Amino acid sequence: MKRRVTPPEAARTDAAGRSARPEPAGPAAPTEAVPPAGPTAPPASTEGVVSPEAVAPTEPAAPADDSAWNPIPTRTLVHALVRTDGTVDAGELYTVAGLLSMTDQQVRLCVKRLVSEGRFTHEGRGRKALLRAVADPTGAIAPDAAHVGLAYRQDHGLAPWDGRWHLFAFAVPESARAARDALRDTLLHLGAAPLHGGLYAAAQPIAPLVEAQAWHLGVPGHVTYLTSTDLRIGDVAEPRELAAALWPLDEIAARHDRLAGFARGCLDRLRAPDDAARAGSPTTPERLTLAVQLAAAFTYAMEPDPLLPPELLPAPWPGVGARRLFATAWTALANSPAPDAGPPLPRLFALYEDLAAYA
Repeated sequence: MKRRVTPPEAARTDAAGRSARPEPAGPAAPTEAVPPAGPTAPPASTEGVVSPEAVAPTEPAAPADDSAWNPIPTRTLVHALVRTDGTVDAGELYTVAGLLSMTDQQVRLCVKRLVSEGRFTHEGRGRKALLRAVADPTGAIAPDAAHVGLAYRQDHGLAPWDGRWHLFAFAVPESARAARDALRDTLLHLGAAPLHGGLYAAAQPIAPLVEAQAWHLGVPGHVTYLTSTDLRIGDVAEPRELAAALWPLDEIAARHDRLAGFARGCLDRLRAPDDAARAGSPTTPERLTLAVQLAAAFTYAMEPDPLLPPELLPAPWPGVGARRLFATAWTALANSPAPDAGPPLPRLFALYEDLAAYA
């Protein structure tokens, strides 16, 4: 059975609903859910798919209720609080969860599930308990290093576009439907846009990653690869117009605007005068809460972003300023000691330790 050919506009809507193109306004925070597996947390093995390696907006303000667009599942919070030694302090977890309006019962249920799934071990009871991660789970809240690195290189003019489009066509039989769906999701995951049924285009050189996944899925002979400097859809041939037609740039820009507003609010809090406003500076739990929220906001903005080269984006592109504000806020958060001299910060901070160069 052949897959129905979908016009580009409808295909873009399907992609949005299916995986890599969520709406700007996020859903209400679930009680306990598995974090989505988009570009934020690709597998690191050679058998999996790894994401490939857009000023500032006009003073956007963050929404009054951040949780409305930047929900943080309880499971993601637990992962974010894993320290460098692989442990999570339950007292710290419950305190930060409370600051994020999560109930104790919600946290207990999440911990119970994580332990039953074999992701954590549990020692002790209540707020004095200690969780120990069986594997590194921090990818649940953070984009992979290659994706982030490419974004900042492009922002600084270090990764110019070579003018080539990378096209991928596949016709996987119905008998291998699961592989076909996984291959399609991989292309969307890597920032490709659907042109027609089974035909996708990308501005980044993702062919090695697509081919690796095709081999992993057992369908390497069903995929065709083409690189071209000449791409036209109807009478649209100008690269920037093509990008605007193929990718939901308005939605992506709106997410970056929200990230910028949230990062600016974090900076306002962290830059309070040391002496005059010492009592108002973040405590250790508040600092951790800001870190989790800021990391989640960054993932919220980066997850659906195909990281199109600047040559294909409208100028000014809000992603540039949003990422700069994030780098500044994250660096300030990592370097600002809490007034109560709490324990070391989670390993989440190490994921962005090189951002100081972009702040």
